[in-house]
Amino acid sequence: MASIKLIKRRIRSAENIAQITRAMEMVAASKMKKAQEEAVLGKPYADKIFQVTRELALKTDKKYHPLLSAGNPNGKTLIVLISTNKGLCGALNTNLFRFCQNMFAADISFDYLTIGKKGQNFAVKTGKSLIADFSDKTPFGESVPAITKIIVEGFINGTYKEIYLCFNSFINALKQTPVKKMILPIRYLEQNQNESNEIQNEIFEFIIEPSIDDVLENLLPHYLENQIRSAIYESEASEQSARMIAMKNATDAAADLLSDLTLIFNKIRQEKITYEIADMVTARLAIE
Repeated sequence: MASIKLIKRRIRSAENIAQITRAMEMVAASKMKKAQEEAVLGKPYADKIFQVTRELALKTDKKYHPLLSAGNPNGKTLIVLISTNKGLCGALNTNLFRFCQNMFAADISFDYLTIGKKGQNFAVKTGKSLIADFSDKTPFGESVPAITKIIVEGFINGTYKEIYLCFNSFINALKQTPVKKMILPIRYLEQNQNESNEIQNEIFEFIIEPSIDDVLENLLPHYLENQIRSAIYESEASEQSARMIAMKNATDAAADLLSDLTLIFNKIRQEKITYEIADMVTARLAIE
């Protein structure tokens, strides 16, 4: 059985771990509140921009703007992978990477653009084609214009035929789901709008001034930036929520371990006291 000194050392270690994880849980909870507000409040706006862009694209000539084209059929697929810079957030990144592997396993001609060091490490270690990484610039939202420029230039010059966002969608504090979202080409987005009657019922007639083409020309770049920024906000909210839950579980596990170690410590100490009393009694009987 382990010595009292060793058990004491383990108890102190468990107490220190519990203090650290409890502090990290509180920090994550405070950050989660702000990130959750940004994600929840911005999501309806992003969804509406997504819908309006599709609606306007239906009413204009596909040759009017290069982003409305079907893209180069011989081009690659670009995946914008949004992960985290830090770990200690449970299986959040692992589930996202596994999701990407499953979704794009059959496509051998795709590139990765990563936001988050964990995603960068995943792309490098698995031999993916990594064209750019925006992990160093924080907050991630500051990199949106540069990312949009790469996406637009790559799509217009025919390098890419499809652009996907791959990120963790924030459902609530206890649930985050990996998703993929196509943002280009818009022609495919137009076809997807007829997949359900619910979407059809939400279609409205817009009064557009000065013209559809003028509005769409200014809306398209904003559409891309908005979709990327919304995905970043959802990913950040998912990260803080997952980290809060992971640290809470770690704190509970440390408390359970501390309870077990304390029980073992008391048992060893009691055995030692019992042996000492037995030795004293035996020595007295020997003298008598």
